Amino acid sequence: MLTQQWIKSSYSSANGDCVELTTTLDAIRDSKDPHGPTLSVDVSTFVRAVQQGRFDR
Repeated sequence: MLTQQWIKSSYSSANGDCVELTTTLDAIRDSKDPHGPTLSVDVSTFVRAVQQGRFDR
């Protein structure tokens, strides 16, 4: 069984307030709670939402 590989954004803050994505871009989790729940996502839908700025503050 392969272990899921997680990556953190280079934009993440030093205090750990960020999310991590799997290298396959199909799951998201809170970096402060690596053993907590994950959110499964459709890659193309997620990328399109990011490009549209839907996650901008």
